[in-house]
Amino acid sequence: MWVWALLPFGLVGFGTVGIWLVFGIAVSNGTVNITVRFPYISECGTYDPQSCVFSQVCNICATLTLCIVVIRFQQVRHDGVSKANNASMVLGFFSSLGISILGNFRQSVFFGIHVFGAFLAFYVGLAYFWLQAWLTYKAPPSKERCWVGSVRAALCSVCSILVVSMATGLMVGSGSTGPISEWALVMSFFLLFGLFASEFRHINYHQLSVQKQSDNQFYKPALEN
Repeated sequence: MWVWALLPFGLVGFGTVGIWLVFGIAVSNGTVNITVRFPYISECGTYDPQSCVFSQVCNICATLTLCIVVIRFQQVRHDGVSKANNASMVLGFFSSLGISILGNFRQSVFFGIHVFGAFLAFYVGLAYFWLQAWLTYKAPPSKERCWVGSVRAALCSVCSILVVSMATGLMVGSGSTGPISEWALVMSFFLLFGLFASEFRHINYHQLSVQKQSDNQFYKPALEN
């Protein structure tokens, strides 16, 4: 059912509009000065009033990310890839947690916690997408698998370069290189999430059920392609 494809599109659309809205507010009220240096996303969202918008955007994106991670986990779950699929779900959980942490612990107040959240969101998130690139070819066959796998791997390669560029720019303080790399990295992540739409459209239904403890099964997911 194509309606499930709207979930990745919702994350991409809401997240993109949200972070650029935060940027626009920060520029308009003068809390960042783009004529001196292009700001990091967190710099735009660390001051009031846009910090409230930034936190809400991150929280909603973290929730949508978690939903996508769970559905994707169930979609590719079958014999032969269980360990890799379980690992991908764990990585996805920690990445979504990182999005929430960096949004709620402002850079100007809780720098250490904020950086930890950014590590989970970016580095663990990148590991999640690399694993998804591998799982693309292990999932049940589909006519999109070839081009989706190629695009996913290409975007992961771009993200790997951007992560290194962002970290290098942050450590050496090289002007706008780090911030621009961060913005490009986030937009690339959104594209990676958007790719799930081509795979989610094959899902007929998605159901979560809970069974009694006596059945020795606390959690029973069900998903039909």
